[in-house]
Parts: sequence; C-alpha cells; structure tokens
Amino acid sequence: MYLEVEDNANCEQSVFIRFREQGVPRRVKRVRLYDRRTVGEWCWITGLQADVPTGICPAWAQQVEDSGAGLVWLVWGGIWGIRLKPVDNTDQWDLDSPLQWGEPYLQLADARDIDFDDEAGLTAHNAESESSS
Repeated sequence: MYLEVEDNANCEQSVFIRFREQGVPRRVKRVRLYDRRTVGEWCWITGLQADVPTGICPAWAQQVEDSGAGLVWLVWGGIWGIRLKPVDNTDQWDLDSPLQWGEPYLQLADARDIDFDDEAGLTAHNAESESSS
C-alpha cells in the first residue's frame, strides 16, 4: 500500500511511503498514545481529506511490515492525515483548537492501543474503495 499525505493545515509534514500489507484495514475510533503521558492517553481520532467539517473521513489501522520495526499497526486517515484529541475533549473537530493536533500517520506496536470500530469495519472500507474506483 502507498500512503500519501500532503502538506496542509492539519499537519505540515508531507509524506509518500510504501508499506507491505500484512492484514486487512479496520476502522478506528480511538488510539492510546504515550507521547504526552508515560502511562498512555486514549485519544479520539479521525481522518481528514480537507478542512473540517466537510473533510472529515474515517481513520483506519492495518498491520504492515516496517523495515526498522518489524510488524506494526499503521494508522492513517485521508490526504490531510489524521487528527487527534484526548477522549475527555468533547469539542467538535477544529484545526484551530490547541487541545487537538494533527499527524500524517501513526505506527503503533500493540493492537491493545487501538480501539477498533468493528461494526463499520472492512465492509465500509471496501465500499469506499469500490466507489472510488
């Protein structure tokens, strides 16, 4: 799979990377990150295709091979990357909020740090893929 994120208002880092897929993509509701708190912090996550609110799209996780880390969970969104906020933040998604931040993508080592939205799951991803073909 190829992951492309443009330089944009959500994240200033553009990327174009290839990964070898090792599983099917699954929709994601939340992720646990350790960047801000050593005990971990659950965060809501969404993908972005463009400015909010019209550019909001699902976030996905898929197991992939990483040349330096072995098998990891790649978490991605749209061409504008992903947007995160702590789970106690009930504000709407907002690019100007200091309590939210954007990333091009995440690589997580442990599936226990991902809250999958299995009800939406693979079926929704396949429908989106087929409609964009």
